[in-house]
Amino acid sequence: MSEERFGEFVLVRRHGHVAELVLDRPKAMNAVSTEMARSLTGACAALAADRDARVVVLTSSHERAFCVGADLKERNSFTDADLVRQRPVARAAYTGVLELPMPTIAAVHGFALGGGFELALSCDLIVADPTAVVGLPEVSVGVIPGGGGTQLLPRRVGAARAAELIFSARRVEAAEAAELGLVDRVVETGRDREEALALGERIAANSPVGLRAAKRALRLGHGLDLRAGLEVEDAAWRSVAFSGDRAEGVAAFNEKRKPEWPGE
Repeated sequence: MSEERFGEFVLVRRHGHVAELVLDRPKAMNAVSTEMARSLTGACAALAADRDARVVVLTSSHERAFCVGADLKERNSFTDADLVRQRPVARAAYTGVLELPMPTIAAVHGFALGGGFELALSCDLIVADPTAVVGLPEVSVGVIPGGGGTQLLPRRVGAARAAELIFSARRVEAAEAAELGLVDRVVETGRDREEALALGERIAANSPVGLRAAKRALRLGHGLDLRAGLEVEDAAWRSVAFSGDRAEGVAAFNEKRKPEWPGE
């Protein structure tokens, strides 16, 4: 396993073809400061360009929190001009996670609130343990979700359910979060990271070209009418149909062996 640090608060660990993107600001429960946002953006840019990374797992180094959202202590000192300047920096961090081209999994325990939950929502799958508490409480402090929450949450749970959760600013514990579809799987206490990495390993065993194309089709086709969605799928299919991965996959199947994906 190798490690690479991006600034003081973000770490990338390599587990073969699985990259672990670690939120590493434990003294502040991973509250997203301006510096941390820049580091997260840089890490995501590096991962997006890395053809060896087939899956990204987003984790936390804090024992009792995934991420508590924006650093409100930092923002308390901001002027209006400061907030305007910081906005594109913060937005780029959330966009960086959302636009990673490979499958992404969030491993959530403890608090995942506001921007912290938005980071998880930006991933394709969310694995949580029973200590997880999620929510978008921004209206309780006079703002609204600004990391994609108003758009990502209704795509998960529907418009009415998302409205209730955002308008009430309530926190949802793991069991109810699973029932509502806010998280995808609840595992034993303390095993969210291990289970998310294990899931990442299973996913990473598949064609990297196929995984990226499947993610494109899922993301771009969501919300379109069926005919338009099928066109998105066809375009994604054509991008892999003549690839080295497709040739290797078919050959490995017929030769009854494990494929050795060229990744192109």
